[in-house]
Parts: sequence; structure tokens; C-alpha cells
Amino acid sequence: MIDQLIQFDKEVFLFLNGLGTPTWDGFWMFITNKYYAIPLYAFLLILILKTNKKKEIIFTLILVALLITITDQTANLFKKTLFLRQRPCYTPDLVDHLRLVKDSCGGAFGYFSGHASNAMALAVFIGLVLRKHFKYIFPFLLVWAAFVGYSRIYIGVHFPGDVLTGAIVGVIYGTLIYKLRQFLIQKYA
Repeated sequence: MIDQLIQFDKEVFLFLNGLGTPTWDGFWMFITNKYYAIPLYAFLLILILKTNKKKEIIFTLILVALLITITDQTANLFKKTLFLRQRPCYTPDLVDHLRLVKDSCGGAFGYFSGHASNAMALAVFIGLVLRKHFKYIFPFLLVWAAFVGYSRIYIGVHFPGDVLTGAIVGVIYGTLIYKLRQFLIQKYA
């Protein structure tokens, strides 16, 4: 069963990665670069500052830092200790068939995607924080996070299973940290 899932993951990866063209490479490299999202983060920060009270802002900022730390460290634990699943660009039977858009592949192991988990966790948490003030912010952030996840497949550094697992972990952590925020606000704000 596991072998069939791994084979299916490889086939879906080759299909999705093979859809890429040099015309779109720049766009997906932009999406996958976490530093290019800084204007989005700054915009979200402005929205948080405008719609929340001082204590709520402090809780939110501290919890965002905690959220990113938790998702990032969980991804590292899975990649470097628990699963040790090679990235597609290090998988011998795929190397000659994939499109590696990036100059380098990154670390040898890739299960699960830290980019996907961080983006989805932020999208869920910030989306939940801001949704009562901005009707379309939550779906917008979910689409953005999905784009970040897909970009990892497009550029050739993660399997779809890596991205899907990262997104699920992100949803779980984003929701839990949002609930923690709500608890803190009720108790201390």
C-alpha cells in the first residue's frame, strides 16, 4: 500500500512538474521565494494594527512567531529525523525526468514541505483573525498558500504528498494557535 502511494505521488509529481514552461518559471520562482511575500506580510500587519486593540495585537504578533517556529520545527523534525524521504531532485529514478527550475534543490530530504506548512498556517491563522473585518481575506490567503505549495512542485523540489501534508499540518497548527489567541483574549484582554 505504501509503495503504491509513493509511486502515485511520483507520477502526480511528474505530471504537475511537467506542466511547467520557461514562460511561467519566473512567476513560480517569485511565488516560492518567501522574501517576495514581505509586502503581503506588511499589508496584513497593517490590517491587524487597524482592526485590533493593543493587547490583541501583542497576542497576535507573539502567536505568529510561535506558529512559524512550531510549523518550521515540525517540518524539520519530519524531514531530517523521522522520514528521510528524498526530494524529487535527489530521487534517482526521477532526476532525468523532472524540471528543476531552481539553481539548487535544497537539502536532501523533503517530507514534508516547510514552505507549504508555514504558508497555510499563516493563511489560516491570519485569515481567521481578520475575516470578521474583511470578507474575502480568508479565501484570498488560502489561495495564496495553495499557490506557495504548488510552486514547490512546479520548481521540482517537493512531491505533492509533501505539499499536501504540509498544508494539512499548517491548517491544524493555524487553527490551534487561533483558538489559543481567542482564549488569551477572553482571559486577558
